[in-house]
Amino acid sequence: MNPDSEILSQYLDQTQQLYGNHLFLEKKLKDELEAPYNNLDEFHRLICECQKCPLGKTRNNFVFGVGNPQADIVFIGEAPGEKEDLLGIPFVGRAGKLLDKILSAIKLSRDDIYICNVLKCRPPNNRNPLPIEVEKCEPYLINQLKIINPKLIVSLGRVSACTLLKTNKSLKDLRNQQFKYADIDLLVTYHPAALLRNPNYKKPAWEDFKFIRDKYLLRS
Repeated sequence: MNPDSEILSQYLDQTQQLYGNHLFLEKKLKDELEAPYNNLDEFHRLICECQKCPLGKTRNNFVFGVGNPQADIVFIGEAPGEKEDLLGIPFVGRAGKLLDKILSAIKLSRDDIYICNVLKCRPPNNRNPLPIEVEKCEPYLINQLKIINPKLIVSLGRVSACTLLKTNKSLKDLRNQQFKYADIDLLVTYHPAALLRNPNYKKPAWEDFKFIRDKYLLRS
């Protein structure tokens, strides 16, 4: 290490000790967000071998996202499940098929939208994401959104919504409201897996998707 690098390293260590992790990590996050990525394929290649958290050692596949790279609407779940981890594609299986049907009902397909998750790697046993995992992975999500530049984010499920909005509110309290994430409109609705577990959620979920259709599609 040259003398200048050593001085810089000492300065950063002292800054972290003096002001704590919060300021230090915010600076690190800012640097990652300002990196110049031109398109999703390029960005995917740069991060697909990520080992920033222990999930990198347990995953089968890095589940980046799929869909239209210029989509007006991005759907975001919490993390890949077992089948997603095996196939490397988000929202497959029964929940994914149900999402496809709902999209079709408002005249959309996966070719029209973009689908991804907060985390790119499956947590063991499909547990909820840990804060350290979100800290490492969220800059990737924000960069995806910067490249796509959508009009709307649809957060699928409470875990996704609470992670993005940094809240502990119930999904009921988060629905029927408009939020901002990365300066993009964000709406919250049920995860399709929840609709499979409890059919009573299908009616309010359909109301959410009709609102999306009427406000963000019919006016396009």
